[in-house]
Amino acid sequence: MAEKRLRLGVIFGGQSREHEVSVVSAQSVIAAAAERFAVAPVGVSKSGAWLTPQETQRQLDRPEEPYQKSMELQGAEGILSRLEALASLREIDVAFPLIHGTFGEDGTLQGFLELAGVPYVGAGVAASAIGMDKALMKRLLRQAGLDVVDHIAVRSTQYRTEGEKIAGAVETTIGYPVFVKPANGGSSVGVSKVRSREDLGHALCLAFHYDRKALVERAVEAREIECAVLGNDEPEASPLGEIRYTREFYDYEAKYLDPNTQLIVPAELPEETARRIQDLAVRGYRALDCAGMGRMDFFLTQDGQVYIDEVNTLPGFTPGSMYPRLWEHAGLRYDDLIARLVALALERHKERTRE
Repeated sequence: MAEKRLRLGVIFGGQSREHEVSVVSAQSVIAAAAERFAVAPVGVSKSGAWLTPQETQRQLDRPEEPYQKSMELQGAEGILSRLEALASLREIDVAFPLIHGTFGEDGTLQGFLELAGVPYVGAGVAASAIGMDKALMKRLLRQAGLDVVDHIAVRSTQYRTEGEKIAGAVETTIGYPVFVKPANGGSSVGVSKVRSREDLGHALCLAFHYDRKALVERAVEAREIECAVLGNDEPEASPLGEIRYTREFYDYEAKYLDPNTQLIVPAELPEETARRIQDLAVRGYRALDCAGMGRMDFFLTQDGQVYIDEVNTLPGFTPGSMYPRLWEHAGLRYDDLIARLVALALERHKERTRE
């Protein structure tokens, strides 16, 4: 008798601006995992309503271009509006969350899966929440002795009452140019490059449209290097990759739509520099108590200074995305990477629930 295959629930879509990116990642994982697992696709609409696997598959079967497809469900809002869809979790052995951004990558979905008793791929509640909040993340990385770029965090209420004071603090402690970004967000949505006080207010207002807290960070001239980390308590660092783009900075267009953007694997770096960045990647991963997977992003300046930019606890997961490409270069195929992540999820769940 053939061994019963694990039922893998791929959860994707969601309420953030990265909805369509999530759908693309999920389609890739579903296709690659189908030979090894019994895959149950679980879509989440932009209004937060969950779809059943059957409803989700019908949405996936619609013929649309990549980064255009979304999970659509009329007349339903919020997670409690479709209890019959939530019941599909009872049939899932392990979940693969692929909802990027808010309500998926920020610890909320992870907490829900914890309450439901469902093992899941990737970082836990705390690491997911900290990884999503760039201000908290950078504070913890700095406390761990890792270098981050100079920055200040600004709350929307604070800016409304102390706008001039904040502008002065930016000029005296950081200096222009700066990047202004939502503290919680992804795919460079709501990010602006600012060169003067006149532009600062507009950039902060844009960032506050996506989050109540913004980060104002010194712009550095540097190469953008990325490292994939895999594992739970004994994480491994991948070979390194480099992002090169022709737009002014690595914004949403550059990440997903601009054909001139290059993902270079492996990055052309001296061996000693590569080893140093890999070591920093593992140290940062452990400092935030990540699990399963994480992509650590770095700035490498011309004089050899390395800054950790951020950790992405739920990186893009198409075969062409940087995280799987780095492991592919290391000899770990896309479908084997998915299987390894599932095994790590089950291992962590067993450890967490052990009495």
